[in-house]
Amino acid sequence: MKHLIRVLAMLCAMALGFCVLAEESATVTVRGIGENVTVTLVMEDGKIVSVEATSDNTEADERGVESLKLIADAMIEKNSVIVDAVSGATGTSNAVIAAATEAWLQIQAEAASGEGWMEEAPAGDALYQVALLQSLVQGYYDGIVTVGELKLHGDTGIGTFEGVNGEMIVLDGTVYQAVADGSIAVPSEEETVPFSNVTFFDVDETLALGGIADMAALQAAMNGVVNELGANCFYMVKIEGTFDSIKVRSEYKQEKPYRALDVALAEDQTEFDYEDVRGTVVGLYCPDYMGGLNTPGWHFHFINEDRTRGGHVLQISVREAEAAFDMTDGFEMALSREAAFQDMELARDVNEAIHRAETATVEADPAQ
Repeated sequence: MKHLIRVLAMLCAMALGFCVLAEESATVTVRGIGENVTVTLVMEDGKIVSVEATSDNTEADERGVESLKLIADAMIEKNSVIVDAVSGATGTSNAVIAAATEAWLQIQAEAASGEGWMEEAPAGDALYQVALLQSLVQGYYDGIVTVGELKLHGDTGIGTFEGVNGEMIVLDGTVYQAVADGSIAVPSEEETVPFSNVTFFDVDETLALGGIADMAALQAAMNGVVNELGANCFYMVKIEGTFDSIKVRSEYKQEKPYRALDVALAEDQTEFDYEDVRGTVVGLYCPDYMGGLNTPGWHFHFINEDRTRGGHVLQISVREAEAAFDMTDGFEMALSREAAFQDMELARDVNEAIHRAETATVEADPAQ
């Protein structure tokens, strides 16, 4: 089982800010690549006022020492522990970010017992995310949690499986796998997951839908509810009803060495068109500020009524359906400590690759 770094933050209420009211500090050491990196983080009145990063690598050159200072200074300037890695020192940069993040969490936890701390979100009212869409898009397909563990964090959601082996639809506590031929399987509890978002679903709002012509119209209808309730929270939605048409995709399992997701999908994506079909669309909305951890806006997966066909939604026309919204103001993330993950440049701009992976279609195979 891989070691996990878990991040729990009240992103909606905090708006990615800090809630520490007095000066607090924490020191954390993490293992980097051939070195131990120690970070002492000091916060005062909600701001990062000092970051001291050191390495026990006695052979570190001048560039390595300078990179520690550059990333520490960037955290103070941005008032955030999530900053870009220093070119040429990715391993050290990621170690500093990991240590600073853990120190930040320790400070928040300490402050949580004092006056002025925000009210904790209700139990279960959090979005649980496995890794980053950015890591998946760059080709990190190794499983981080098992299906069994994922189900402890939510009964509704979307994602994929180790090796990007099809599309995940989590509905009413069951994890479904839409494999490359478009059919549905139920994976074992031991199957592993490289990326997913799940939550325990409760209905906060509903919306009747009808005559929705395409994906753009569906997103506009969904955004109307989001903008009314609050666009800086997360939303999981279940859309149950009849669809005039729906285009979905899945993909064949990838083998190492892994290619970037958009490249893999260009060769191994399969697409299926269904008409006059009943079923459920499970959708996730992420706020704009999640651009570095997921993709802002909507992401939809579909499963039909008899649980035999499904996939990632590329296009859709809704005849008549009801959308149920779960407004979620908590966020929890599981990350891998494996070197292959820690060495990734996760702050790199991969928006174009994400767009291609999420929306691109391929020419139909006449043999299908």
